[in-house]
Amino acid sequence: MTMDQIAEAEAARDELADALERNGIVLPSLSVDPLSYGSQPPRPLIELGRCNPQTARKLAAAIGGRGARS
Repeated sequence: MTMDQIAEAEAARDELADALERNGIVLPSLSVDPLSYGSQPPRPLIELGRCNPQTARKLAAAIGGRGARS
């Protein structure tokens, strides 16, 4: 994996984190999966991680375009 691919994956992670934050959503485990660096061919993956049910509902509402439920 090249440094460009790593930088691209990290930029994608940051863009997703920013978009989620604008919708009041924080995924604490959001990261680039380091194990995906070693695949052949390299395919960096963004690890979304785990979240509580409230965050999952906010995420579903944001994706569905309905806005978050209280």
